[in-house]
Amino acid sequence: MKNLDLIKKAKNLRKETFDAFVKKGEAHLGGSFSMIETLVYLLEKVLKKNDKFILSKSHASYPFILMLRKKGFKPKLTTHLEIDEKNGINCTTGSLGHGFPIGVGMALARKIMKKKGNIYVMVSDGECQEGTTWEASLIAAKYNLANLFLIIDYNKIQALTTLKEGLPLSSLKKKFNAFNFNTIEIKDGHNFNLISKKFKTSKKKNKPTVFIVHTIKGKGIKQFENDPVWHARKIEGKDIEVGNKSLK
Repeated sequence: MKNLDLIKKAKNLRKETFDAFVKKGEAHLGGSFSMIETLVYLLEKVLKKNDKFILSKSHASYPFILMLRKKGFKPKLTTHLEIDEKNGINCTTGSLGHGFPIGVGMALARKIMKKKGNIYVMVSDGECQEGTTWEASLIAAKYNLANLFLIIDYNKIQALTTLKEGLPLSSLKKKFNAFNFNTIEIKDGHNFNLISKKFKTSKKKNKPTVFIVHTIKGKGIKQFENDPVWHARKIEGKDIEVGNKSLK
């Protein structure tokens, strides 16, 4: 099996994130667990020395912070991120719809200044309901920001409801194609072989790129998967036992 090292890292990160949630007494488990494979692949295989990464969906910040600590950084463990560049946090995020516009600004500045390095921004699918996302997309397309990569954690659940019930986003691919993005869909965002294939075979064009990554909210604990309640719920009582048994 390929990517065994990444599979192991993702498994360990889920358990470490779960333990941190229990210890801290707070949790955004659903969105944290849905993005873990994509996050691991980005930080381990994609990001280069001059690149910058922004986690716009920073309610799911725990696994990102834990990975940064493994790389020698010392960021504060917090639910929403505050800029701390020396520790790998390039942007203050938390209010949804802010991280991507800031990333567009960074990418445009680099293009104007002819500076090396790409800008990667991970957003939630719920953020694609924000007007700032589409305003930023217009700017990214206008200036042909080939150094900009947007990653959407498409788990189809937002807060305490589904996208279908709240505000459907079933045509994301068509939308980004219409905004003149290089649009790449990853049908299983928990399969490292597929993630790797899509990232490696995506031809860089003179336009921004978006990866629409289909994921499962709460992935890794069957009893919690695809349940909106785990967007933000304290882990206690029997749920601790359930999680530990699933993640051992």
